[in-house]
Amino acid sequence: MLLRKITLEEFGAYRGKQSLDLTPGKKRPIVLIGGLNGCGKTTLLDAIQLTLYGSRARCSGRGNKPYEVYLRESINRQADPSRGSSVTLEFTVVMDGCEHYYRVVRSWHSSGKSLKEFLNVYVDEGYGEKKRASQKAVPEDKYNRLLSEGWADHVEDLLPLEIASLSFFDGEKIESLADPERAASVIETAVQSLLGVSTVQQLRTDLLALQRRQKLSDEDQHLMEAIHAQEEEREAVQQKLEVVHQDLAQRRSELAKVKRQLETLERAFEKEGGGLFERRVELEAERKQVADRLAEARAALIQLAAGPLPLLMLDAQVKDVRKQAEQERAAAEVGQVLGVLAERDQWLLDLLPEGERATVLEELEADRTRRAQAAELPVDFGLPHDALEQLSVLDEVLDRDRVRAGELLALVASATEHLDQLDRQLAGVPAKSKVEALQVARVEQLQEVARVQAECARASELLEELKRRRENVTTSLARAHDDFVRTKVKVEEVERIIKYSEKARATLDRFGEALLQRHISRLEVAVLQSFKELMRKQGLVKDLRIDTDKFTLTLSDAEGESIDPGRLSAGERQLLAVSLLWGLMKVAGNRLPSVIDTPLGRLDSKHREHLVDRYFPYASEQVLLLSTDEEIDEYLLGRLKKSVARTYTLAHDDEEFTTSVVEGYWWTTGAPHVD
Repeated sequence: MLLRKITLEEFGAYRGKQSLDLTPGKKRPIVLIGGLNGCGKTTLLDAIQLTLYGSRARCSGRGNKPYEVYLRESINRQADPSRGSSVTLEFTVVMDGCEHYYRVVRSWHSSGKSLKEFLNVYVDEGYGEKKRASQKAVPEDKYNRLLSEGWADHVEDLLPLEIASLSFFDGEKIESLADPERAASVIETAVQSLLGVSTVQQLRTDLLALQRRQKLSDEDQHLMEAIHAQEEEREAVQQKLEVVHQDLAQRRSELAKVKRQLETLERAFEKEGGGLFERRVELEAERKQVADRLAEARAALIQLAAGPLPLLMLDAQVKDVRKQAEQERAAAEVGQVLGVLAERDQWLLDLLPEGERATVLEELEADRTRRAQAAELPVDFGLPHDALEQLSVLDEVLDRDRVRAGELLALVASATEHLDQLDRQLAGVPAKSKVEALQVARVEQLQEVARVQAECARASELLEELKRRRENVTTSLARAHDDFVRTKVKVEEVERIIKYSEKARATLDRFGEALLQRHISRLEVAVLQSFKELMRKQGLVKDLRIDTDKFTLTLSDAEGESIDPGRLSAGERQLLAVSLLWGLMKVAGNRLPSVIDTPLGRLDSKHREHLVDRYFPYASEQVLLLSTDEEIDEYLLGRLKKSVARTYTLAHDDEEFTTSVVEGYWWTTGAPHVD
């Protein structure tokens, strides 16, 4: 980019229309503009930036003012606010091998409480052909509506705002670039934009955009979006699952630790008889229950003993009674039978003839005799006729009571033994004072174990839930991929482009890293060489390095020790900052103009000579110096003259408070020396 002309109309201190031809000469890159303090040098620098960047311009006179207030205050105080102000900047840019001529006009005027701003961009479409036909051809610029409306984006392609701070700078403020953090920001911005590293990044971005622009059918597009969404969801679930898995492992480790602590307390508690102490109330209640059962069993035994149970001790006598009852019943039955037999025998005899009766009678009487003899009893107790039935009932009652008595005796024995055991346990219960502290610590540890167990349970549930989510997403993703495979024929070209775009992006990544390393290496050499050329103390700085990650700048002395920028003098820090900008311009090929306001502010005479002889003539293809008469004085002007293409002086009228542009410089023809 080369600045050709700037025209200010009613801008700041500039009354009326003031124009400066900024075109450099062959081997004469410098345009020298002189002016005393307050004459409008910085205003001129602000005008260039304001024309290009508008509200984004970093104008020194704006400060924290709103943009509209700044514009309103920039209208010359003697001008009519309704007519307003304007700034026109003309410059040429080489793009795609052709030089294009731009004329950018930014104007504004006040209308009551409102302010209106206009931006018109004119581009010479036939300028390249006219220039080849005649070097004196005047470009016929043409209003470009698209560029005028989208100028904020277009100017970033021509000269990014961040790079403009390297091209347009205030010499008095340049010392801040010696600060490592500020220098790192400038270096990163310059390397990315000025040296083309950002172009590689832009190519990667464009390739990514190309991938995303590939047209698929609505169905395929929805399918791809679903696949991408599911892949992202699976990745998110996987990441969260890993976090939860680690958390669960930590919780389990913590649980094992608190359980070990609990086991230690449990052993100590048991050793002191803590288990019995805790069961004291339970044991006492159990003893009472056992004692009650024992008492009930004994009362039941006494009640049984009051009944027929003692007869079990007279088993032989009861058997004899039963035998006697059987005999008496048999005798009674025989007596009854004999009476019946006598009646029967008589009936039979009556039926027999008289001659046969004697023999039969004899037989019948003998039979009755035998029967009577068999029923004779040695002793007859006269037992009741139902004695056997009563004895059978007694046997049943005794059998029942025998079983019940056995059960009660077993219960009494068991209860007695249990009661003795409980008494022994109660006797071994320790005193409360011995186990109270351990009991409290144990309860607290039990609560801690429960808390950690609950956390483990929650983490386990969350882990299982995430596993199920991952499985569901994986299954859905597999189905989506299967569906996509069926339509793969329709999108093979898209996949091919995406595949090779990915490869190209990977290649650009490697190329970008190599390009960055190459530029950083060249920049280190250029900045160090520039610093050594400008410094009086040649041995002060031996080496200079720039970190490729943080873009920090490190200086080293002859012993290899780092040099803190704070150790440098104000002039040396300014020269370091100038060297940084100069080195960047060298590596970039000096293709941007350098506009320097107050270039020699805090430098001594030797350093000033170095800048005049070694820097200004070579800083760029176009160098605009905005200087006071004390910075570029008659002596330094003589040393600089062979590199100067044009000179101007900003003449200020102290009565009217206006500035006008006069050709020539102090100590040169046509320019008055203003004291």
